[in-house]
Amino acid sequence: MYVCICNSVTDKAIHKAVAGGVRTFAQLQAQTAVATCCGKCTSCAKQVMADALSTQPVPQAIRWVPQLAAA
Repeated sequence: MYVCICNSVTDKAIHKAVAGGVRTFAQLQAQTAVATCCGKCTSCAKQVMADALSTQPVPQAIRWVPQLAAA
């Protein structure tokens, strides 16, 4: 589905950008040019991005274990 008609940005393009590491709307705009012309698609683009972000895996926390000093 086209999200941004002005710049021919689809929902698939937004999902692909998020899968590629985009995490903010400003990053999405820089990569895809979505919502950079008339802006009427901004709310839809943000919703599609939120949906895409919700499907991304949550990174595992790095577990830090203190080392005991050698005596």
